[in-house]
Amino acid sequence: MSENDTQVEHTQILSTGIENYENFKDITTLVYLLQAIAFVGFTPVIGVIINYFKRSDVKGSILESHFRWQIRTFWWGLLWSTLAGILIFTIIGMPIGYPMLGVTIVWWIYRFVRGWVRLNKGHPMYS
Repeated sequence: MSENDTQVEHTQILSTGIENYENFKDITTLVYLLQAIAFVGFTPVIGVIINYFKRSDVKGSILESHFRWQIRTFWWGLLWSTLAGILIFTIIGMPIGYPMLGVTIVWWIYRFVRGWVRLNKGHPMYS
């Protein structure tokens, strides 16, 4: 390996914040995909488990912000979906539960699309 190759590799590590950036970018993309197919039911759970297991590997990179975004999307989405579900099963809460669930679904889609677009542009989530 020449000195120039070493400098290029070092520059790539600095610009992305971690080694194996493309590998971890693929993992981040996989989690967005798992969140996108949430209607299957269990895929967001798999995604958030991946986030928690791989979070230390992406520390200090732009992917760390995506992992944080994905984890927050999961937990807030779960909270609001659960509350909406509880309201839907009570006759009194139905008029509130269905719109709440609709808003939660739209919010989930927005978070998924915004995150995936920023990931593909190489941007962190919080800037």
